[in-house]
Amino acid sequence: MKEWNDLKIIGVDQGYGNMKTANTITPTGLVAYDEEPVFTGDTLVFGGKHYRIGVGHKEFVVDKTADDDFYILTLASIAKELRCAELTKAKVHLAVGLPMTWVGRQREQLRAYLLRNQEVTFLFNDEEYQLQMDGCSVFLQGYPAVLGLVGELQGDVLLADVGNGTMNILYLNDGRPNPAKVWTEKLGVEQCVIAVRSAVMNEFGVVIQDHTIEQVLRTNKAPINKKYLDCIRLTAKEYVAQLFTVLRRHEYDPDLIRLVVAGGGACLVRHFGKQKHNIQIVDDLCAAAKGYEFLALKKLEKEETGNGRAKETVHLV
Repeated sequence: MKEWNDLKIIGVDQGYGNMKTANTITPTGLVAYDEEPVFTGDTLVFGGKHYRIGVGHKEFVVDKTADDDFYILTLASIAKELRCAELTKAKVHLAVGLPMTWVGRQREQLRAYLLRNQEVTFLFNDEEYQLQMDGCSVFLQGYPAVLGLVGELQGDVLLADVGNGTMNILYLNDGRPNPAKVWTEKLGVEQCVIAVRSAVMNEFGVVIQDHTIEQVLRTNKAPINKKYLDCIRLTAKEYVAQLFTVLRRHEYDPDLIRLVVAGGGACLVRHFGKQKHNIQIVDDLCAAAKGYEFLALKKLEKEETGNGRAKETVHLV
């Protein structure tokens, strides 16, 4: 979280696998109840409903505003970030992102969705939170995750931001993004999870739990029989090979271009990729949320000094 005048700038990376803020990570899932749920865990109460946060799995949808799920998950993320600062009341400026090729047509819709209530009061884990929503900046996914590395990114660099739903691809030259070379591919980590689930069923006729699959993808190990572990690893290697096939289709050459991999899928490239030459892995899963906050702060400062038009737009830097 960053501060500007009386605002708390809170970046929220609204992933399909995890909701990330600068200091928190929460699985992207929720279950709604009409009454207080029996089970313990992160619980949000809003609009007469109780929501268990981080439970279940949010399926990939092109439009995050199609239902109320991402709104509720964003409120929970704000509450968790404020709790890190021991705050329950705040005037909030949100900073979020959209896939690079979707941001133009979905930006205003997402902003209106997240700012639907200017004053918001809800309970999170039995603590009341009172928010005054004072704006929302929507940035391109991908580039914000490597803002901390810009000084190191000399020459031609290809950024692959591998999320749960999509892979965003962007070329940079000496740390500056090239808006003419931007792509979004529906080849996120969820595609690997689906492939693993199918491979294990086809090979052994058993259903393997997603949390076990995700453990192997994150760490390359799990307390399961070796035959299942080998099957998962093989499928993960095939998925990473597919990622590189797509990158090569976009003119990637490891002898000429440095590859930077960010997002939840970066660990798959580390564990299961054959190529090791000229690759840098961004391990911080909260890097994008921190980048959104930095860009929002710079934008607000620029608007105050009158050096730019005071409007919401798409920002690369």
